Amino acid sequence: MLTLICREYFSDRAAKDTTFTYAPVILGAENPQCRIPEVHALVSRFQLVMNLIAGILSAVVSPKLGELSDGYGRTKIIGLCTLGTFLGEVITALVATFPDTLPVNLFLLGSFFDGMFGSITAAVALTQSYAADCTPANKRNVSFGYFHGVLFIGIALGPLTASYLIKATGDVRVVFYAVMACQVIMPIFISFIAPESLTKERQKRNREKRNIKPLDINKLRLQDFNPLHLLKPLAVLLPVTDKAVSKTGAGKTRVKLVQRNLIILAAIDTALFGVSMGTMNTLILYVEYVFGWGNIESSLFVSITSTVRVLVLLGVLPLLTRWIRNRRNNTLSEAQTNCGSDKLDIGIIRVSILFEFLGYAGFCLVKTGPLMVLCGILNAMSAMASPTINSTLTKHLPSDRTGQLLGAVGLLHALARVIAPTVLGFVYSWTVGKLTQTVWILLVSLLFLSFISCWLLLPHSKFSPSRLV
Repeated sequence: MLTLICREYFSDRAAKDTTFTYAPVILGAENPQCRIPEVHALVSRFQLVMNLIAGILSAVVSPKLGELSDGYGRTKIIGLCTLGTFLGEVITALVATFPDTLPVNLFLLGSFFDGMFGSITAAVALTQSYAADCTPANKRNVSFGYFHGVLFIGIALGPLTASYLIKATGDVRVVFYAVMACQVIMPIFISFIAPESLTKERQKRNREKRNIKPLDINKLRLQDFNPLHLLKPLAVLLPVTDKAVSKTGAGKTRVKLVQRNLIILAAIDTALFGVSMGTMNTLILYVEYVFGWGNIESSLFVSITSTVRVLVLLGVLPLLTRWIRNRRNNTLSEAQTNCGSDKLDIGIIRVSILFEFLGYAGFCLVKTGPLMVLCGILNAMSAMASPTINSTLTKHLPSDRTGQLLGAVGLLHALARVIAPTVLGFVYSWTVGKLTQTVWILLVSLLFLSFISCWLLLPHSKFSPSRLV
């Protein structure tokens, strides 16, 4: 994308000024002439528009997909999400294949397809719902961590594989074709081969109990597109019980504690997801501009930090959970049921946010590439936060609300995907070349607030399924 926008920028300048000359911009090459603030600002703003399109559509779709998965099964809905990603990759491959014919703005159509099917936010929420169906409450953070770990294995190996393919073939377009081939396999495997986690009986019971029905376009009303109506699925974060419970003093206290935990956890998770999504593109632009890194150095940086995340998620988190929880000798009933967050969950969340805070604080201060990598590793050690927060959220409500709850989390993620990259991209585009570290200063402030908030969490707060309205 940077190469195509850079070429368009220089082409426009040459068209306006006949005396202006520039070195040819070659797809897949280093193109040092593109490493200027004007081009980086244009790329940052274009990425903002892409995120706005995909994020807004995903915010509308994600809660509905989460609820549908409770009533009609996880695998079919997950397969539907991957279809949108495939269509987006088709657009990317077409633009890369015919860069002289197809405009850069066609990437926006790819974002539209991505958002229409829920995007990565819905896919992650639904896969976590799948994991929650299959694992007991006391091991759920480990299962969620495995899903996140596998994701980061892909992120770690992806750039290395792409570099190898480009070096072996000399053609950057091969990477897009390979990705598109993988995207063809995914929906087929998930929809027709992967076993369903919800039995037909549970699906039917959920449909009847909560009146879950597929979307009927003919019944859409103008009120359904009201921005406030968009936030309606977040009501699951403020669950209510029957009047008999809420009238008692103990009942009121328990309701408030659960609601407080759910809101704090959802807010922290949204902030961390926003930080992750907002810095994904900005970080690459930053290191290329400040340290003069090319594609190889940037790919190595992503691979190193992703490898650390994988080690933390697949090694440290399972061992830590098994060691501490085995020492407590939880009973079978405690292990199988949702009993709210425990001290281990809360401790992992606090330590992880601290690592992320220190990592981004380092980004503000370091002046050399090796120190930037070191701060990236420190930041990557916070990988346990997201799976632990999401698994902890599911432990506060009955299992038949898992899809609905994580669908609401998907809505928050989609909104964060819109707001965070927009704000951070805007800040970066206006401060690059002046005070380029401003974007990291903002993130450090947000993470500090998140760290303070996590100390307000209280363990062992939950709702009884029979009392939930």
